[in-house]
Amino acid sequence: MTELRQHAEAIQAQFSDQLDITVEEVQTRLETLVNDYKVPAEEARRSIVSSYLDEAGMDRDQLGGGGNDLVQVADVDEDEQWIDVRAKVVDLWEPRSDAISQVGLLGDESGTIKFVSFTTSDLPELEEGAVYRLGNVVTDEYQGRYSVKLNRTTSIERLEEDIEVGDDATEVEGAMVDVQRGSGLIKRCPEEGCTRVLQNGRCSEHGEVEGEFDLRIKGVLDDGTDVHEVIFNQEMTEELTGIALEEAKQMAMDALDTSVVADEMKADVLGVYYRVRGPTLGRYVLANEFERLGPVDPEAALIKARSM
Repeated sequence: MTELRQHAEAIQAQFSDQLDITVEEVQTRLETLVNDYKVPAEEARRSIVSSYLDEAGMDRDQLGGGGNDLVQVADVDEDEQWIDVRAKVVDLWEPRSDAISQVGLLGDESGTIKFVSFTTSDLPELEEGAVYRLGNVVTDEYQGRYSVKLNRTTSIERLEEDIEVGDDATEVEGAMVDVQRGSGLIKRCPEEGCTRVLQNGRCSEHGEVEGEFDLRIKGVLDDGTDVHEVIFNQEMTEELTGIALEEAKQMAMDALDTSVVADEMKADVLGVYYRVRGPTLGRYVLANEFERLGPVDPEAALIKARSM
């Protein structure tokens, strides 16, 4: 069976209850886009799905699964894909918004991936440590980081088995030679499902919003041969610098300038040798844990930083 035929059958199954369309009709539309207009197959599929959603007067989260593949979490490398996963709930943490009912980490033999379940979906809560078959979840991507979203059409089947979750972490070492722009005290968009960093009080998707404060460090480690870009989230940044979020907010308020926080952090971390461990997403290693190995020559680190 060809790839376009598989896409056509999946799309027809998704809309079979709303639209009177045949597999052949869908396949013809796909072939026109791919063969005549040279549109990539996945982009053609998304375009046709969007067209049928408009025709049916449906929202995307009302879309049925129909022919989803069972995908390992490490193989998720594209957004807006409707898939099934078989995974263990590795961790759950407190949602940052009332619009989110659950947020946490799913894992299978290949690694781990973040998941989000929205309050409006009205789904049963997942239990930490349990294994589930989750049907019809949709993939999402932000700055190279992939996640899956549970929606009102997601099916949840608890499995009486265990999964040995694979380790997808990367370990890098090097001297911290640069703290990149966008580090320190930042503000993120508070809209549901959006964590974009605000630029001059604006979210690139939602416009002008009242942001929520957060801490992060985007650093560069140099091991003498290669450079590695690493991101420390709020928890890791607080542990790395000893500066808590509330303290950072007070520092910025006293100085009437948020940049003082990043400056203070740079003074603490530049010229120090670290070992960092965590998953690789895009070009960044996301620090899940780190170890301070000792200082390096500060003059050499400063020269290296200026050359970045």
